[in-house]
Amino acid sequence: MPRTKGDHEARRRDVSEAVWRVLSAHGFGGLTMRAVATELGATTGLLTHYFATKRDLVAYALDLLAQRTAARPRQSGGQGRAALRTALLGILPLTAEATTSNRIWVSSWDTALADPALSADHAARYAQGRDRLAKLVTAGQERGELPAGDPERIAAGAQSFVLGLTVQALLDPAAFPPVRQTELLDDYLDSLSSS
Repeated sequence: MPRTKGDHEARRRDVSEAVWRVLSAHGFGGLTMRAVATELGATTGLLTHYFATKRDLVAYALDLLAQRTAARPRQSGGQGRAALRTALLGILPLTAEATTSNRIWVSSWDTALADPALSADHAARYAQGRDRLAKLVTAGQERGELPAGDPERIAAGAQSFVLGLTVQALLDPAAFPPVRQTELLDDYLDSLSSS
C-alpha cells in the first residue's frame, strides 16, 4: 500500500522528535544517523530516506533547534528598556527547557565551526538576533531609557554579554543560578543606562 502524504509528514515529525531527544541527551557530539535511528526504533536505511548524509541531519537539527527556540513561550516585554530586558532574559538558561536548548546550541558551535556553510548559518542567526535587539535598543533610546549611541553596537554588546553569561551558567550552574543570571543582566543594563 503506498504511503500517503499525511503518513510522510507524520513520520517526519517522528524523526524530528527523535533528533530532538538525541540532541537533548547527547548534544551534537552524539548526533549520529545510528543514534537517531535507534531512538526512532528504525533502521538507518529508513532514516536515509529523510536525510541522505549526516550533514543533512545536522543542518536539519540546527533548523529544528532554531524553530523550537523561536517557539518557546516568551514573557511579555513591555516597551523600551523593559522589552530589551525581556528579550535578553529569553536567551538565558533560566528554565529547564531553556537550559536544554542552550546546551544544544553551545554543543553545536564545534560542529558549525568545522563546516563553513553551517558556520554561515549560525552567523546569520546571530545577526538576526542582533537586528531584533537593535530595534529594541532604538525604541528604548526614543523613550529616553537607554543611552544615545549606535543601536547596532549596543545590541552586539548586549548579545555578547548574554551569550557569555549563558556559557558560564551552563558550565557552572551552582555559581550562576537563574536569580544570579537575572541580577547580572540587570547590573549590565544599569551600567548601560548610567554611561
